[in-house]
Amino acid sequence: MPTRDATESHWPPLRAVLFDLDGTLLDTAPDLAGALNYLRERHHLSPLDALDIRPAASHGSVALIKLGFGLNEGDQDFEPLRQALLAHYRDRIAEATRPFMGVIEVIAHLRNRGLLWGIVTNKPGWLTTPLLAQVDLGALPECVVAGDTLATTKPDPAPLLHAAKMLGVAATECVYIGDAERDITAGNRAGMRTLVALYGYLDASDAPHTWGSSDTLQAPLDLIQWLDRQSARGDT
Repeated sequence: MPTRDATESHWPPLRAVLFDLDGTLLDTAPDLAGALNYLRERHHLSPLDALDIRPAASHGSVALIKLGFGLNEGDQDFEPLRQALLAHYRDRIAEATRPFMGVIEVIAHLRNRGLLWGIVTNKPGWLTTPLLAQVDLGALPECVVAGDTLATTKPDPAPLLHAAKMLGVAATECVYIGDAERDITAGNRAGMRTLVALYGYLDASDAPHTWGSSDTLQAPLDLIQWLDRQSARGDT
């Protein structure tokens, strides 16, 4: 698989922008927190503060069950609880989920700029597809690679390379944006430029400035300025 230093200064012109989903394009934490607290209530446990659940939202059902019930994978009750969480979440997948502020404007800007855009997420397709059907992003992505599209998920670079192939572009012509270290690792391994979404589901133990990304974004709209800087350097 191709690799490239994410901090390298000379790149071919950018043709595509790829996004992680949870914590990058969509604020899914309210619905995930609701599902976890519903499950805790059914087991006679008090609800957790949504702000305490938020950092786990980017890491999926495994992280949520570990947080909510203090269990580890392999524990007897872990998988039944995880399946119950997912079932409840699927039934209410977009009750409170919204695009992060500025995301719709960013996607419109990408289209006006002639850039392709897509989604690469570890969220399984049976959750990703209905979620995207219910949340308006202003335009449909040109590609979606879900957590079960391939046999491997991020931090393996294969899903990102698959997305580039679907778009008909080289990996070095893409930038990948995500809010977790695995996103940046996958993007770097794929030979893409990478950006950390600092507005996403990071927790106090994360050190995003050590992940080796090309840059960081404080808010979705910062991507427009980043693209402008790349254009000034001749990279878009």
